[in-house]
Amino acid sequence: MPQSTLKNYLRETRLFQNRALLAAGGVVLLILALLARLIVLQVVNHQHFTTLSLDNRVKVLPLAPTRGLIFDRNGLILAQNVPTFSLEVTPERVQDLEQTLQELGRIVAISDSDRKRFELLRTQRRRFDSIPIRIRLDQEEVARLAAAGHRFPGVEIQAKLLRQYPLEDKTAHVVGYVGRINERELQRIDASAYAGTYHIGKTGVEKSYEEVLHGRVGLRQVEVNAVGRVIRVLRSEPPIPGQNLHLSLDAALQREAIDAFGEENGAAVAIDPRNGAILAMVSNPGFDPNLFVEGISSKDYQALQHSPDKPLFNRTLRGQYPPGSTVKPFIGLAGLETETVSIKQKNYCPGYFQLPGHSHKYRDWRKGGHGPVDLRDSITQSCDVYFYALAHQLGIDRMHAFLSRFGFGAVTGVDITGERGGLLPSRAWKQRARKAPWYPGETLIAGIGQGYFLATPLQLAHATATLAARGYSYTPSVVQRIDSGEGNAAGGVEVQPTGRVLEQRDPGNWDQVVEAMAQVVEGRRGTARSLQNEQYRIAGKTGTAQVFTVKQDEEYDEEKIEKKMRDHALFVAFAPVEDPRIAVAVIVENGGHGGSAAAPIAKRIMDYHLLGRTQPLDNT
Repeated sequence: MPQSTLKNYLRETRLFQNRALLAAGGVVLLILALLARLIVLQVVNHQHFTTLSLDNRVKVLPLAPTRGLIFDRNGLILAQNVPTFSLEVTPERVQDLEQTLQELGRIVAISDSDRKRFELLRTQRRRFDSIPIRIRLDQEEVARLAAAGHRFPGVEIQAKLLRQYPLEDKTAHVVGYVGRINERELQRIDASAYAGTYHIGKTGVEKSYEEVLHGRVGLRQVEVNAVGRVIRVLRSEPPIPGQNLHLSLDAALQREAIDAFGEENGAAVAIDPRNGAILAMVSNPGFDPNLFVEGISSKDYQALQHSPDKPLFNRTLRGQYPPGSTVKPFIGLAGLETETVSIKQKNYCPGYFQLPGHSHKYRDWRKGGHGPVDLRDSITQSCDVYFYALAHQLGIDRMHAFLSRFGFGAVTGVDITGERGGLLPSRAWKQRARKAPWYPGETLIAGIGQGYFLATPLQLAHATATLAARGYSYTPSVVQRIDSGEGNAAGGVEVQPTGRVLEQRDPGNWDQVVEAMAQVVEGRRGTARSLQNEQYRIAGKTGTAQVFTVKQDEEYDEEKIEKKMRDHALFVAFAPVEDPRIAVAVIVENGGHGGSAAAPIAKRIMDYHLLGRTQPLDNT
């Protein structure tokens, strides 16, 4: 009989108990781990997951502020906001973006330029931002898209305000324009302040007063469903609209000045010498700023960029021209104030001037000369020889010091960006820029506004206004008043002019120079005598700026010279002489003579301002 194996019940019981305890311990540990995880999710990370949950259900949408309007001095609107519809896509909410865009293209026209602009904006914006793919939808397109809207989650029709410039090219360089925010601008602006906004001021007043015009962004907290459609609005904080600007610019005067130029290229600036307010600022030709608001096409931009007339170039602020004989009144005043010459002192003009010990002849514009002339005669007849001699007596150092007091060689500080400072030559400048000494002959040339001497049309107008105001010099300004944007002019802020006074050694000297300028118009031998009229007196000065240098043994024959190589025509003036209310500077590029080309334009500007407009100006 085999030996039976007796079971060890005690051992088996202990083994079972150990296994049960181990299993129970594992269960307890798993329960503890689950509880720990629940604590982490429900307590420690409660706020994080609540936020994620809400983000799937609640969206915070930025509300773009309404951009402030821009008016001229008479309340005519120069920049406004017009309602329009745009088709916008939120990439985060679209499963197949390419397929969606193709299907949308079957409902409304989406051009290659629309696609390029959309792709560019995608690189600049976050995936949850709404990006326009088509703008300026018409009513039929809106209706078609609305009917098919259920097929396109993440695609919406948005009502927006689009910037518009009613006067188009008439005020393009002054008012400027807005355009889409680019990568460089994104680096410097506060992104939160421009949430929901795609535009920013690019040039002109639109850029200089961007912070005033832009306003403050608002927000709307909404609840959305699974496909992202808004169910209800939970909270709303309205945006604060931008403030309105009222310019000193007279749009009617601006149009009159442009019409006066006709087909000629050039610039004109009109300033009120009593406060520095800019009445007109024309750079001709101009361009249509509306082309830039939503992105100009490559074809249109290339046409503007490569036009020989340079319509994009702001001649009033950035055009630097030799001022020519328009500086002679200032040089003459320097001679009187420094007692270098007296008002009745006569010099003989044989038609040329020679430095002592030199054979080179510095020629007068009149080949036979002017004969004996004093300071008044020399300004009235624009005698070069007289000012060659005066410049030689003054020397470049005294000339530079005196002319700089009128703002030559420096920016005026006008409240529009992009101004250039011209060039008032000096010994120090030439040594620094050319690494060469200053020569006496260069002083003579500077004395008639040629050579290295450069000035912008704005500088010339500003200097002329200072002379008209007998030394009161105001910083030129375009913006006259800023208001709240609610049409309450009483609550507006008047922009105060900044002025300074140039010391006068003898006020009589200023009177003598002004009277000499009056004789430019009224005198029998005045170079602008065609401007004489019975309504008011004008003090002016013609000028001619050489485009190229005529050799010593050659003569300038305008008829044989190509148009683009002809002299620039200049004219500066103010009126009425007894109580100046307007100062003007006009430059006609390649116009030839200041008296025949530039002076009539200035006369039309002054007539319109002083004698009243002939018809009202509207936005058409």
